[in-house]
Formats: sequence, structure tokens, C-alpha cells
Amino acid sequence: MNYKKLIASLALPQLAGLIGAFFTGSSVSGWYTTIEKPVFTPPGWIFGPAWTLLYLLMGVSLYLVWSRAKTHKKALFVFAVQLVLNTLWSIIFFGLQAPLWGFVEIILLWVAILLTITSFYKINKTAAYLLLPYLAWVSFAAVLNLAIVILN
Repeated sequence: MNYKKLIASLALPQLAGLIGAFFTGSSVSGWYTTIEKPVFTPPGWIFGPAWTLLYLLMGVSLYLVWSRAKTHKKALFVFAVQLVLNTLWSIIFFGLQAPLWGFVEIILLWVAILLTITSFYKINKTAAYLLLPYLAWVSFAAVLNLAIVILN
């Protein structure tokens, strides 16, 4: 087991989450409280634990692919792109307070996650399966984002 790769794999998604949380924090108690939200909006306390778990699963998935003897640069690149898009969504939706552009961006994120799952599946099936809850959560988030656009 390569502990340096494991630690880096687990830390990288959590770092992305912290960056996103920086932009989310001030809006959640301000701007976000003033906009209309659909009835199926989860309570705020759900998001922190859900994303922490999803980032953990992403990290384990990344490690399973990165730790393979053969270099898989394309799969790692696709993972990096989706992680950047993940962080950008928080910046756009919460930081810029732009739900419409957030929706456009989350569609790109969804596609990037699907491409990551596809590329990881070719290398390590477990790594791909670990990303399915992430895809499901982002699918729900996209619907929630679209509902906010429609309501506002």
C-alpha cells in the first residue's frame, strides 16, 4: 500500500470541498435564505455530512485507480476535471449567486462525473462503483438547482 498516494487521494477531494465550503458558507446564512426553494429541499444540516462522505468515496476511488502499477493519465485527468467543476459549482451558485449559470455548470459536472466513472470502470470496477452515490447526489442537486432557477 502506498500511504502517500492514499493520503493525497483522500485529502484532495476534501480540499476541494473546503474551497467550495468557503464560498457556500456566507451565502447559506444570507442570500440563500432569501430565495424560493422547492418543497423537496433537504434540511441544511444534511449537506455537510453528505458531501464529506461523497468526498471520502471519491478519495478511495481515486486511490484505487492511482495506485495501479500502470499510469492512467487520462482517467486521472478526467477525475481532476470533474473535481474542479465540483468546486466551481459552489463558486458560481453560492459565491456569484447565479443559479442559472450554476445549473449550466452542474450539467457539465454531471457529464464529467459520468466520464470519470466510465474511465475508472476500465481500470478498477470498485473505483467506478464508489462514484455512483456521487452521481446520484449531483443528479438530485441538478434537479434542485433547476427548481431554484424556475422559482426565482
